[in-house]
Amino acid sequence: MGYLEIAKNIFWVGVVDWGLRDFHGYSLARNGTTYNAFLIKDENVTLIDTVVSKFRDPFVANVQEIIDPKKIKYLVVNHVEPDHSGCLVELVEMAEPEKIFCSRMGKEFMIGFYHREDWPYEVVKTGDEVKLGQKTIQFIEMPMLHWPDNMGCYVKEDRMLISSDAFGHNLATSERFDDEVDKSQLFFHLAHYFANIILPFSPNVLRVLNKIKEMGWKIDMLAPDHGVIFRRYASDVLQAYKRWASCETQPKAVIAYDTMWGSTQKMAEAIEAGLAEEGISARILPLKSCHHSDVMGEVLEARAVIIGSSTHNNGMLPLVADLLRYMEGLRPSGRLGAAFGSYGWSGEAVRDIASSLEKMRMEVVDTIRVKNVPTKEEIDQCVDLGRQVGRAIKSASVDHK
Repeated sequence: MGYLEIAKNIFWVGVVDWGLRDFHGYSLARNGTTYNAFLIKDENVTLIDTVVSKFRDPFVANVQEIIDPKKIKYLVVNHVEPDHSGCLVELVEMAEPEKIFCSRMGKEFMIGFYHREDWPYEVVKTGDEVKLGQKTIQFIEMPMLHWPDNMGCYVKEDRMLISSDAFGHNLATSERFDDEVDKSQLFFHLAHYFANIILPFSPNVLRVLNKIKEMGWKIDMLAPDHGVIFRRYASDVLQAYKRWASCETQPKAVIAYDTMWGSTQKMAEAIEAGLAEEGISARILPLKSCHHSDVMGEVLEARAVIIGSSTHNNGMLPLVADLLRYMEGLRPSGRLGAAFGSYGWSGEAVRDIASSLEKMRMEVVDTIRVKNVPTKEEIDQCVDLGRQVGRAIKSASVDHK
């Protein structure tokens, strides 16, 4: 894998995890991820973050290619989650650092994870800075992006923000920079990461973005702990985060469903036809084929979320229940909703779906349920539901607050 100098005397010493397929409950398909760590070679040599423990050997080898670890004077722990601090114990033993910079919660978490109260913790807060020699790093607290301990550090001379989990994306690649990969694919992964990890903490995102502005930082490079480093599109990433965190949506809909014998599928296709009549783009996502995290990636910018299920054991089908439970945790509020489904004799699924959408503070436009197999008249009613949602998408001023 090897290290890479990403700015003068600042080195990427992370690793690529080509085989990872599940990340905090969302599917990476064939993407994998990276665990990024950074070494600043200065009068006071500083290592920022480590990697997950299973990659200890290549990570340590990267560091050793640049410098004897015993010369590391400072460690910066932006985040204690094991994919970023998994080699911390080994590095502390090897380097015997003078200081370990972390947030207040970071210190608590390190003691909780590693049970070492004797380490040389140096708790920092937003605005604190440390002079490394030629370079200066300034700290910013980023609580709940996505753990309470998260923080970032800004290398003032290089206008580089090393941002921990914020602005990350799961993409295993030999390339280290944004301008070396396809932009549309990169922002697709960025959006999916936001939708599945950062979305419930959107108010915190806006506070962090405002704090960056208040501090007057100019960001030429944005270096998250997952994915490539942004040197061309850093400003675009910041704008995208602001848009997503503000719950801005596009005039489109997501239809996610599961079906037992095809009736609910017919209803989904009829609803999509009604949306199309109103000029609204929609994605139909059958849950037997689509992971719940892929649905969330589409929900991020969709103005309407339409969920369907056959009734099973007096409730929703398991894949639909799984999706809604997952979605409730991510809290995509301020959208329009609708529920539909077929049933044999009891029919509770549609009611339960609508209740879940309302719990997420979505405005439920309407619901429709069909007994057994839909007739032509009932298919027409599904088309009309699509029309209703389409008109609501075009005309409603959805409250995103």
